[in-house]
Amino acid sequence: MSSIKDIQEEIIDEFAFYDDWSDKYEYIIELGKDLASMQAENKTDDNIIKGCQSKVWIACSNQNDQLYFQADSDAIIVKGLIALLLRVYNHQKIEDIIQEDLYFIEKIGMQNHLSPTRSNGLLAMVKQIKFYAMAFKAKRAAN
Repeated sequence: MSSIKDIQEEIIDEFAFYDDWSDKYEYIIELGKDLASMQAENKTDDNIIKGCQSKVWIACSNQNDQLYFQADSDAIIVKGLIALLLRVYNHQKIEDIIQEDLYFIEKIGMQNHLSPTRSNGLLAMVKQIKFYAMAFKAKRAAN
């Protein structure tokens, strides 16, 4: 299994193949189309990400201190962004999710090509993923 850092480096390398942002957006859209559908029972108010202009759901489960995510959105570009986040964080250890910095977004220049509302939504998704990791860590410490 690849580390969070290794996966981010892979993503940076993939985006380096594309010369302009229209091609990068096409790639993000394709990633969104390829994202597995989220189970309907997980599309609840508890799993909705606040601060996103479009509807975004992220559900999380913990198995042996590794987190497993399901996510979906009603906006195709956002769904692609989610696919990238899940690629980085899915099946990772709780401590790694909490400790590792997320830097691929800046390295590929994405923050310069997202609207302010989409940037805020992306930040809200990352915060929710980190929150899940902290919550499962706290739950483990309490047991």
